Amino acid sequence: MTLGQSSKKLSIEVSKSIGNVSIKIVDAEKPKAVMTLAHGAGAGMEHMFMESLAGGLAKASITSIRFNFPYMENKKGRPDPAPVAEKTVEAIIDKTHALYPNLPLFTSGKSFGGRMTSQRLSKECPAFVNGIIFFGFPLHPSGAPATERANHLSSIAIPMLFLQGTRDTLAEMNLMEGVVKNLPSATLKKFEGADHSFKVSKKQLMDELVMASSQWIDHQIK
Repeated sequence: MTLGQSSKKLSIEVSKSIGNVSIKIVDAEKPKAVMTLAHGAGAGMEHMFMESLAGGLAKASITSIRFNFPYMENKKGRPDPAPVAEKTVEAIIDKTHALYPNLPLFTSGKSFGGRMTSQRLSKECPAFVNGIIFFGFPLHPSGAPATERANHLSSIAIPMLFLQGTRDTLAEMNLMEGVVKNLPSATLKKFEGADHSFKVSKKQLMDELVMASSQWIDHQIK
């Protein structure tokens, strides 16, 4: 944490049947917005990417609430079925709004987390959600280019920002460009030479991700 930031960890109930998950809140000193942040399939909310992203967002005046999906909370290897993951997203969004009712609320996720968030919002999107940011949308499995995973995005009316590396093997850029072109509320920002982890060679483009996110949020709330 840096000066002006605070961090706290809580546990919240998703539902009686699903149980509780951990959340971690990183408060910005003078927040302009609050953002939910869902992790990818292979690593939980404490992963260095998530930690660094939350810290960077706080410096950019964005409070974040990140969380574990139930399978990660319970140290299981296989990601949750979509209904469980989507229910978790719903619970986190509702909790975030309850904690910060006067801040513009955005949602986001790394890879799997972003896709589960958008799937939930495609079915029901609360009026207080202002947009969604994808930190690498997993359009298809590596080596199997396809676009079916994007079909639900056309049901989302709120603004969407896709941050994508041009060397991301889970989203061939020509396919990603075609998907975004057909979504009136979507913006695609490409990171030249970056892979699915947003690394170019050994450098991770964290500052660039934070800047792109912050500038886009500024545009949405101005």
